[in-house]
Amino acid sequence: MTYSLAPHVTSSETDTGMVLLDERTGRYWQLNDTGALVLRCLLAGGTVASAASALRERFSGAPEAATADVEKLVDALRAAKMVAS
Repeated sequence: MTYSLAPHVTSSETDTGMVLLDERTGRYWQLNDTGALVLRCLLAGGTVASAASALRERFSGAPEAATADVEKLVDALRAAKMVAS
C-alpha cells in the first residue's frame, strides 16, 4: 500500500518533528520526531512493517509495540483525512 498526504494537506519540517496543515479546515497536526520518522518512511514508499523497523532501529522498543504504534498513527491520520492510501 502506498501512502501520500491528502491533496488538501501540506507539511513542514520542524526542529522537533513535523507539522501538517489541513488547508480546508485550518487545523494543524503536530508530529513529534517519532511520528515524523514514521510518516517520512511511509511517504517514501515504505510499509507499516518498514516504518516499524525504522523505529526499532532508532529506539529500543519492543517489536510488537513499534508495529502497533505505527498502525495507530496510520489509523489516526486516515481518520483525520490527512493521508491517502
